[in-house]
Amino acid sequence: MSQSSAPDTRPEYVDFDVQDFPGGLAACLEAILVATDRPLTAEDFSRVLAVDPGPVNAALESLAESYSDRGFELRRTARGWQLTSRTAYQPVVAAFVKDGQTARLSQAALEALAIVAYRQPMTRAQVGQIRGVNSDGVIRALLVRGLVREEGLDEQTHAALLVTTDLFLERMGLQSLEDLPSLAPFLPDEDSALAQARQELSDQVQSPDPVQGSPQGEEE
Repeated sequence: MSQSSAPDTRPEYVDFDVQDFPGGLAACLEAILVATDRPLTAEDFSRVLAVDPGPVNAALESLAESYSDRGFELRRTARGWQLTSRTAYQPVVAAFVKDGQTARLSQAALEALAIVAYRQPMTRAQVGQIRGVNSDGVIRALLVRGLVREEGLDEQTHAALLVTTDLFLERMGLQSLEDLPSLAPFLPDEDSALAQARQELSDQVQSPDPVQGSPQGEEE
């Protein structure tokens, strides 16, 4: 066990030591930085990796210095550490964004965009829960195309909240979100929903008891 580990505070789901991986602590930090969709503090890394905050901070600062001649940087803000494109490369990123806008959206991206449009503001995780699949990739595509953007943080998880942009309204030919088509025609009306619920409840009450083999309520 390495000296930087903290076995007494190790969460149950952490069954590894960072030094067991090629590159050690620094490489583990990079793996998380690439996967995360929000800034992370040294305490966040420390908790996940079961490593004291001191070595984590030192490793993050060392990584930031090592990226000095790269097109991206490890930036430290009030919210934490996050990998971002360097400002100097803004023209390159802008060209990529404009090129991406000429391609058609995938079915997955359209689903995620519709969810954000009708349920905004919401986090990436909430979009994924509704779709039943991780949606980080399609959300990144929507961000790159400028159809959604991050605005504020979720009070409970502190994850970035997603909302649609003015470009989305422009592409949809809408003046405001109030002009979005109503979902009512695609949803069951209240009377139908209540009738269906009553029928399902009636079927459950009248179904044979799984143990006795006779309808419930008829046992003497």
